[in-house]
Amino acid sequence: MTLWQRLTGRKAENPASALYRAVVAKGREPHWYQAGGVPDTVDGRFDMIASIFALVILRLESEPEAGETAARLTECFVDDMDAQLRQFGVGDVVVGKRVGKIMGLVGGRLDAYRSGLAPEAEHGAFAAALLRNLYRGEDPGDAALTHSVGGLRALHVTLAATPFDALRTGDLPE
Repeated sequence: MTLWQRLTGRKAENPASALYRAVVAKGREPHWYQAGGVPDTVDGRFDMIASIFALVILRLESEPEAGETAARLTECFVDDMDAQLRQFGVGDVVVGKRVGKIMGLVGGRLDAYRSGLAPEAEHGAFAAALLRNLYRGEDPGDAALTHSVGGLRALHVTLAATPFDALRTGDLPE
């Protein structure tokens, strides 16, 4: 902690803040809700942002020096979820449990998306993972599912080709 931070009581900005803001912006893009049929609700937005977050974490897993960035990005996610829960009126006693449950949901997405996007995955495995995790078991229809599968697969591919330094600064591919 610097002297300025001690005197002002401010924390230094998390170095992964720009990347987290880019994840949230990507998850809020209207096409996910319009063409992709993701419900435009608090839960639907959480599911979409958590899906983008999971894909970014999967990309960071492939980078040997990205451990700290992944940890800091996760801190941003947890801080945001904590703040959102408090804004919705969830009390101090319950917030920790809810954030723990949220992180469990993200862990489930990581496993499902990792398996569904693996080169040896069965055809339709990623779509099935999205039906369970992004759509919470509700079939959005073929066109909507195809849009989300295609969009998230394309993001996964472009993330893999994006240099780590660009990701670290929050430069997510279009």
